[in-house]
Amino acid sequence: MSSQCGSTPVSAPPASPGVWRYFTSALWDYNVALVQMLALCPALAVTTTATNGLGMGLATTLVLVLTNALISALRHTISPEVRNPVMIGLIAGVVTLIDMAMNAWMHELYKVLGLFIALIVTNCAVLGRAESFCLKHPVLPSMLDGLGMGIGFTWVLVLIGGIREILGSGTLFAQASSLLGPHFQWLEITVLPGYQGILLAILPPGAFIVLGFLLAGKRVLDRKRAERRIHSHGELIVLQ
Repeated sequence: MSSQCGSTPVSAPPASPGVWRYFTSALWDYNVALVQMLALCPALAVTTTATNGLGMGLATTLVLVLTNALISALRHTISPEVRNPVMIGLIAGVVTLIDMAMNAWMHELYKVLGLFIALIVTNCAVLGRAESFCLKHPVLPSMLDGLGMGIGFTWVLVLIGGIREILGSGTLFAQASSLLGPHFQWLEITVLPGYQGILLAILPPGAFIVLGFLLAGKRVLDRKRAERRIHSHGELIVLQ
């Protein structure tokens, strides 16, 4: 398992004068789910509602930020021969702490997400960032990279869950107050009152269908962005 994840080709954001580039590029250009096609198991399995997607995304983001910081700080002391076991041990320790914290303070959400919190340890996106980025960069860029990758993953989970939830039951962020806490009650919205829902949307095939449309939509947007850049560059050449 570790050898597969460690050898997974993961795109790394290009070097930039500003460290914030590590954060912003991870949100879209190097998105974990839509570009690198990693962590699709939780992206498809837990996103029956936007609330579940938000909870899973935030947990993964916290793991990415903390493990990136730890591995980057220890990058000069980790022997290359044993780097995978050491990194997996660090990731497992952080995930265990988050798992216990969610069980203690967000028990309802913990019961819904269940095994998928512990399976963050085997998430190739986490180990892939440690292998391809954190072992080569200082702590701050590594933390920004983890934050960007985590938020990029989170918005994809929330979007998939939101689309499936609206199509399946006509609600958005249902039971957010009971799963995430009473402070999140304002998120609960009934989008389509009296709507019976489409059962397919909340079943596993619905997750694949929604993900397919998102992948297609991203490719269309990226193509249009590239065309605009080419057009703008051509105009600059003419003006010069």
